[in-house]
Amino acid sequence: MGSYIARRILQSLLILLGISFLTFVLLYLIPADPARQIAGRSATVQTVENIREQLGLNLPFYQQYFRYLTGLVQGDLGRSYLQKTEVGELIVSRLPATLLLMLGAIVSELIIGLSMGLLAALKRNTAVDNGLMVLSFVGVSSPQFVIGILLLYVFAVQLGWFPIGGYGTFMHMVLPSLTLGFLGAGWYSRMMRSSMIDVLRQDFIRTARAKGLKRWQVLFGHAMPNAMLPIIAMIGIDIGLFMSGIVVVESVFGWPGIGQLAWQAIQRVDIPIIMGVTLVSAFAIVLGNFVADLIAPLIDPRIKLR
Repeated sequence: MGSYIARRILQSLLILLGISFLTFVLLYLIPADPARQIAGRSATVQTVENIREQLGLNLPFYQQYFRYLTGLVQGDLGRSYLQKTEVGELIVSRLPATLLLMLGAIVSELIIGLSMGLLAALKRNTAVDNGLMVLSFVGVSSPQFVIGILLLYVFAVQLGWFPIGGYGTFMHMVLPSLTLGFLGAGWYSRMMRSSMIDVLRQDFIRTARAKGLKRWQVLFGHAMPNAMLPIIAMIGIDIGLFMSGIVVVESVFGWPGIGQLAWQAIQRVDIPIIMGVTLVSAFAIVLGNFVADLIAPLIDPRIKLR
């Protein structure tokens, strides 16, 4: 176990290093000039050049990247070009809202997806099964901004059940959580259906039925724990999907998380914030997969970490 954890930590550090390098390269190659964004359209060429020199943007790529890594090792994510604030402070102030939204999305997709998958497995090859699988396909295929706008129009504008946007109460969290969770629910329902069908064919399920256990005891006491194993790994992967989709959803609903912060930084070419949010998101993805791998053996002792 110790060697496995050490190896995974080393792999995670290399992944984060590679992500930082690729992101820095892409931001270095974009045609937009951060110095021009800061100086404004009416600024003189000399003013723009002075800003570039102050920020170190006139240095070669390798020097800029080395300076960034040096600060990163010391826990310094840099300073926002436009907001004149430490990137770490900006992310920390926005992170609780994003984590709250991510938690709501995970709960939403698990409730919707697992319920659909379980019902489809129990009603296999029926109209209910086919209808649920079509619905899950629609959920997987639909862009998140379309789902978000549709939910806003129906439940906020037309029915008035939820606020149009904002942050602070449970009602504010419902629609953005459902928007993020609807995509994941489609994947979970299909995975849960196939996993449950496979488990229900196993010998230990027939043995449990032969003992005279009630149907709900067989399903939730024996079948569900085994069918959930693939789901656990998917939860870790979902963190990455949420981090990529949360930028759009937070912008649609005016949710003050790191997704909205990243979108504003992209519009203004605020490179330190873009780098900081990217690395924090990558760290969340790596951590989610790592935790999922550690939890799996606790549920099924047959799984060994190697």
